[in-house]
Amino acid sequence: MPGAQMNVFYEESGSFKVGSIVSRSDASLQVDTQHGKRAKIKSSNVFLEFTSSLADFLPSVEKLTQDIDLDFLWECSPDDEFGHDELAADYWGHTPSSLESAAIIMRLFGAPMYFYKKGKGRYKKAPEEALKAALAGVERKKREQEQIDAWVAELKTGALPEAIRSQLMTLLWKPDKNTLEFKAFDQAARELSQSPLKLAQAVGGIPSVPDYLMAGFLMEYFPKGTGFGKYAAPALPDDLPLSAVRAFSIDDANTTEIDDALSVEVLPDGGRRVGIHIAAPTLGAASGSDIEKLVWSRLSTVYFPGDKITMLPDDVVDAFTLKEGHDCPAFSLYVDVNADFEPVAYESRIERVHVAANLRHAELEQQFNEDTLLNDPGVDYPFKQELIWLWHFANALEKRRGKYDPTRPVQMDYNFNVVDGKVAITLRKRGAPMDKLVSELMILANSEWGRMLAEADIPAMYRAQSMGKVRMTTRPEPHIGLGVAQYAWATSPLRRATDFINQRQLEAMIRGEKPVFTQGDAMMFALLRDFDATYSAYLSFQDRMEHFWCLRWFTQEGVTDPTATYIKEDLVRIDGLPMRARIPGLPELNRGDRIQLSVIRIDELMAEIEFRFVGVVGHVEEASEDEGN
Repeated sequence: MPGAQMNVFYEESGSFKVGSIVSRSDASLQVDTQHGKRAKIKSSNVFLEFTSSLADFLPSVEKLTQDIDLDFLWECSPDDEFGHDELAADYWGHTPSSLESAAIIMRLFGAPMYFYKKGKGRYKKAPEEALKAALAGVERKKREQEQIDAWVAELKTGALPEAIRSQLMTLLWKPDKNTLEFKAFDQAARELSQSPLKLAQAVGGIPSVPDYLMAGFLMEYFPKGTGFGKYAAPALPDDLPLSAVRAFSIDDANTTEIDDALSVEVLPDGGRRVGIHIAAPTLGAASGSDIEKLVWSRLSTVYFPGDKITMLPDDVVDAFTLKEGHDCPAFSLYVDVNADFEPVAYESRIERVHVAANLRHAELEQQFNEDTLLNDPGVDYPFKQELIWLWHFANALEKRRGKYDPTRPVQMDYNFNVVDGKVAITLRKRGAPMDKLVSELMILANSEWGRMLAEADIPAMYRAQSMGKVRMTTRPEPHIGLGVAQYAWATSPLRRATDFINQRQLEAMIRGEKPVFTQGDAMMFALLRDFDATYSAYLSFQDRMEHFWCLRWFTQEGVTDPTATYIKEDLVRIDGLPMRARIPGLPELNRGDRIQLSVIRIDELMAEIEFRFVGVVGHVEEASEDEGN
């Protein structure tokens, strides 16, 4: 029709539009859109031109498109590649109008499962099997979304669907974002403006915070569970000489992995021979054995309030623990000590040692403590003379390390005892006689065995400290905090892989054999890295669990107005607990000031506690905090 306005039907950014032609060139057109805006479009994006009403075109096309049955259109399509104009003519049965052509174009464009695009206006029908699979996938996604929507609806009413309950810990700790359970839980949390953790609590999915913390830890470090599976039982050595000494251990009542015991013999010159006897699990676990593989896998016993996860199976521990009344395989370091409490000679042996007693802290401390040492009440108890002499020797060793300071403020250690969900947190002075006695002798053994291994050019795993930083190394370096030239971990082989490894190296040194690990051994470096990372993670988990039980203690005991000791800036230490807290807005204070606080809020799940400063109530001298052995 002469003089009629020419319009175009074109595609832009995945959608169809129409416009009136203002001008054109070979590659582009200027058009006025139906909304009155001027636009420049590529000629290659234009599908057809028409002269009918611009405003009515798209609505009419969309109406026609809705009436085109996709399955019928697919059946009408040729098997070979085709153009949209060819299909439009076949489908409509006549030369199609602009509206009919546009409807076919729009239908083809919007059905990628049915028709594969081969170029501008060119398509190929999907093979029947591929189409069936695609349609089944759409149906599956539809059903999945319906399931997600149903779970979301339940969660928003405060109910926890069973399918999500069974996966809840995984969803919180190690979620697979592709699962329906995650999608539903995440969607519900977003719609409720809650964190996933708070939603889990709100729908009753976390009845126990310790269980929640444990689930996350086990998922990360014990994904196959805490069981040991099948393993070949260790073979106890039967050819070791029996020492003439009678040894005793000192541990708390719950200790089953008794790694160390002590003995004292009187020498003819009036001196003493001190025996430091260490359990010997390596003697029953050959290189490459099942037991060794368990050690390499677990690397350490995990400790936390109320329980522990042992590095070694119970029957292996039972076979090698230094058990009262038994002749136990042991690595012994004998130290000859003169009358001035100076070590003058060392000898290492692999032997059997008779353990005469497993002394326990609770009973021993009543009879062997600072008061009884200063003023002996005359009460006898097992190994009394040996313990008193060892106490004097321990003080001499501490002086020898340059760490003896009787004026130093007393530090406290904390014991957690959890029974039926209730926690008891008890304090014991660090440096109590029995603690110092054991600690000093273990430091002696670790430092001297480390020296001997170094002199024999046998690598070992050492703990070193310099510039305030503690690290693991395979070569001897000073441990400034302990005041020793080297410090090899060798006295807890039932509980730590480092000590197990060092015991292997000690065996080679004592017997004059080639060590399992030689200088530069890649396996040893790999084990050191794995141990360092894993041991740190285990300690972090223990700290998290202890922090939780500290929070629970406040509620359990009804404590709302604790006191604390000021450290620096906004950091304080809560008195009577192994807990530090930051309290914004503190006034100017001096280190050691004791302050009164008020508990404002406790959130056990989020591991949060909020205090308010009330006032200053006193001052204490602060003790330094050196790393233990």
